[in-house]
Amino acid sequence: MISLIAAIGKNNEVGKGNALLWNMPADMKHFRETTALHAIVMGRKTFESIGKPLPNRRNVVITRDVNYKKNLPAGAGGIEIVHSLAGALDLFPDPNEEIFIIGGAELYKQTMPIADKLYITHINAEDRNADAFFPEIIPVVWNEVSHEEHEADEKNPIPYTFSVYEKFI
Repeated sequence: MISLIAAIGKNNEVGKGNALLWNMPADMKHFRETTALHAIVMGRKTFESIGKPLPNRRNVVITRDVNYKKNLPAGAGGIEIVHSLAGALDLFPDPNEEIFIIGGAELYKQTMPIADKLYITHINAEDRNADAFFPEIIPVVWNEVSHEEHEADEKNPIPYTFSVYEKFI
């Protein structure tokens, strides 16, 4: 099962300059808890923005650079490198195993048509300077099955909603 996980703004923005737009500790906690003990698949730029493999997960990085492994920073072990989305998906022959696509924007765009589930944190804000966007969540394709609203607080300065969507069959 392919799941996409992202925090998106009002205009589906997810990032700028290879960085997240908002510092929302509740979203980071939600991400850690949701993806723990699962495989995460990301593009090279996303991996480099994180800077290291995420613990308690199988980390798969997609890059077109066939020499990429030679260029990894010290301590960046614990990742598997593949050179295409198909190569990444081939690592998971069990269709019932949930794998998470964690970015970036191009990988979200490629995997949205084949995804089964979306874990979206809707951030009640917009960033007009964003340069990376999540694909549109089309209501006739995606059914919201879970919706949990949260007000801003001392740690999370913007109201947000955790939503889970499943594809209509």
